[in-house]
Amino acid sequence: MSSVTEAANEGPCAVVDSIDQIGSQWRLVVLHDLQGGEKRFNELKRSTDANSRTLSRVLDDLQELEFVDRRLEEDAPVATYYSLTEKGRSLCPVFDEIECWAEEWL
Repeated sequence: MSSVTEAANEGPCAVVDSIDQIGSQWRLVVLHDLQGGEKRFNELKRSTDANSRTLSRVLDDLQELEFVDRRLEEDAPVATYYSLTEKGRSLCPVFDEIECWAEEWL
């Protein structure tokens, strides 16, 4: 049996596993947007054009997957801030490479 066939029989490769975690349209948009630094929920809503329900779900997912940190500031007015974790920041070079690829091929 060839090594390609053996690898295919072992299940998804690391690329497929990675895309499963970050590959939805909204997850990518939010992760890319947070590269610029911490943002409030409403700032993310405006900059991503996501509706509140979608953005809330995506941020919860990204927080659960440890790509995003959530910080609540309880002073009036109450504000929720989101930022990339170390794991999330490690994607920045990946986004840079994808942008370079897109400029050449798309």
